[in-house]
Order: sequence, then structure tokens, then C-alpha cells
Amino acid sequence: MVQTELARGTDSGPFRGIGEFHLYDSANANGPVAKKLMALAEEKNLVVLAHVDDVAIDLLMANAPSKGQKLRLIWAHTGIGGAPASRVDQLMARYPMLMGELSYRPGLTCQGGRLCPEWRAMFMKYPGRFVIGSDTWVNQRWMVYDELMKDYRAWLGDLPPELARKIAWENAAGLFGLK
Repeated sequence: MVQTELARGTDSGPFRGIGEFHLYDSANANGPVAKKLMALAEEKNLVVLAHVDDVAIDLLMANAPSKGQKLRLIWAHTGIGGAPASRVDQLMARYPMLMGELSYRPGLTCQGGRLCPEWRAMFMKYPGRFVIGSDTWVNQRWMVYDELMKDYRAWLGDLPPELARKIAWENAAGLFGLK
């Protein structure tokens, strides 16, 4: 199905990515479909959006032809279970094309909705590697969309304006060739 849809494209041009797909069991990242998707995404230079934990990131990357060095993967929520910032940093260092999506990311903010220091440091270290998402996967999420964006604006305000712009829009736009 994925190959058929890629060949067909869209009215506005070719697909630029695959996903979002969910793997609630990390071991499924070694399954035949996941392996084929990683190889296809790297071969076609497609962005993958994966809703997985940190263990599955390593497994998915290992299944790419470049072993994760050329695979463009957006990690939904920068982890299902809220991997510690130190683990996220480790994965960012290991995989140069890994992007962290920040919607509903536990531990991102501290008291008063302000950005936690370890995340601020990580954004400064990897300024081109994080993106904002809304995770509006069901209609009920649209009811809290305004509040979600308000919360993002609050912690984005803790960053230098240029970095806030990158995370809020420019990194994603660049990833999909819109910038």
C-alpha cells in the first residue's frame, strides 16, 4: 500500500514522508514491515514520523541502510514514555538526522509552565533538531488546541527569538523543503 500511494502521489506533488505510525512494543521495530519502511524511507529520502519509545529508535535506525546516519526520522513526542533528557541527548548525538517532536512531551516544562533547564540546554545544543506538533489525532484534541499553543508560546518565550522560531516553524519547514 505504501509503495502504491508513493507512486500515485498527491494533487500537490509527491509525498515527502511516511507516518505517523505507532509501535507500542519496541520489538516490533524489528518486524518485517518496519524494516521495509526504514529502507524505503532512506532510499526515497522520505521523512518518517514514528510514535515509539527510545529503545525502538535504536532498533529502527539499525534497520536503515545507513544504520541511522541518513534516515530522517521525527520522533513523536520525543518518546512515548518520556525518556529522560540525558537519553534524548544520547540519541540525538548518535543519529544526526533524528528530530524530536515536542507535543505532549512529559518533563519538558517545570514550575509555571516554564522550560526545564535540561531541555533549554538541549535546544541550544541541537537548535535544528526539534519541532512543534499538535497531535490532533482525534477530534477532541482540537478542543484544547488553543491552550496547547498558548503553552508552547510560554516556554518558547524562554528561548532566544531565533531559536524559538526554528523550533516553532523553521526546522519543520526546512525538513520538508518549504523554507
